[in-house]
Amino acid sequence: MSAQNGLDLTKVKPYGDTMNDGMMQFSFTLPIPLSEESKEAAKQLLIKMGIEEPAVVSAQDLGVGYTFFIMYGKSTHTVDFTQIEVPKVDSDVMDKYAVEDFIEANIGRDVVIVGACTGTDAHTVGIDAIMNMKGYDGHYGLERYHGIKAYNLGAQVPNEELVAKAIELGADAIIVSQIVTQKDVHIPNMTQLIELLESEGLRDKMIICAGGPRISYELAKELGYDAGFGTGTYAEDVASFVVQALAKKLNK
Repeated sequence: MSAQNGLDLTKVKPYGDTMNDGMMQFSFTLPIPLSEESKEAAKQLLIKMGIEEPAVVSAQDLGVGYTFFIMYGKSTHTVDFTQIEVPKVDSDVMDKYAVEDFIEANIGRDVVIVGACTGTDAHTVGIDAIMNMKGYDGHYGLERYHGIKAYNLGAQVPNEELVAKAIELGADAIIVSQIVTQKDVHIPNMTQLIELLESEGLRDKMIICAGGPRISYELAKELGYDAGFGTGTYAEDVASFVVQALAKKLNK
């Protein structure tokens, strides 16, 4: 599809006030004091990025030689939307009731899922939204699903403890939440989990998923996971993938 509503999708530009005006908003901090010179530096930075007519909308002194900028400018670049390919989770998303019916028809027993926010990460919002009974935004969590035994271990769970609990419970799947990703601290932590499972001979016996704001399907697969889920994910997205992947594994 190269056109939509009369637009050329091979040359997509940002939209501000009028179609294809290229208008974009930027916010960033520069390690220099607030001054007319620093405002000009911010403009020149945007020009080097291919932005035309850069304008400083707000410049705030953060103290100790730092300035926060909010700016506008017009992009000179376009993107060919028709050539975009993004790796995605390979499963049909079902609602809660369809997942329950699928388990009964294709697995015939309870599916055991263990979840945790691992490493030093103390943020449970992600794992709670998927696991807890009340779920999030009207989407019930896995604890409410018939046919699923969900165990939420909470936050700051060492990978060794997560693996030990998964073995104890005979888990079919492990779900890992990673919220804190500064300096890519999530990557070695996620990698260690896979290495532990491999050393125990369990990697191919369980479905392993990861989720978080900066977790993509592509990253998760690269690190050895079966799937990755980013923002906008609900319990039914994860449940649908897990039960379908498990059914394939059991029927091999």
